Amino acid sequence: MAAQNDLPDVKLDANGMYREEVFTDRRAGTLRKLTPVTIDGNVDNSRHILFSGQTQLLTPAGVLPLVFEIEADTLEEALQKFPEGVKGALEQAIDEAREMRREQASRIVVPEVGAGMGPGPAAGGGKIKFP
Repeated sequence: MAAQNDLPDVKLDANGMYREEVFTDRRAGTLRKLTPVTIDGNVDNSRHILFSGQTQLLTPAGVLPLVFEIEADTLEEALQKFPEGVKGALEQAIDEAREMRREQASRIVVPEVGAGMGPGPAAGGGKIKFP
């Protein structure tokens, strides 16, 4: 078990607080609106409102969650840009999957030292022992 002194000191940034609102149609996805607030909870007009979208697509491999930022100033604008965000997030996920497949295909498998492929000294199967 970790000692008390090994625990991280986790603190919230009082100058970076947001109020989160969630909007959903309960069918296609969810929009999150993050409104910047001051330490007393009032709207901080010196910072921009942030929007993000979330949805899930059913694929042959299972459910694929997609999360993406939306550049918008209003909820209406975020709703209009939601389909574009889904397409962009899906394209990025496909590109990442292709890259992972390429990396896996190009990996060279090197056996461990002493883990030979069959009987013999490298595999530990020989009967002659050297001091």
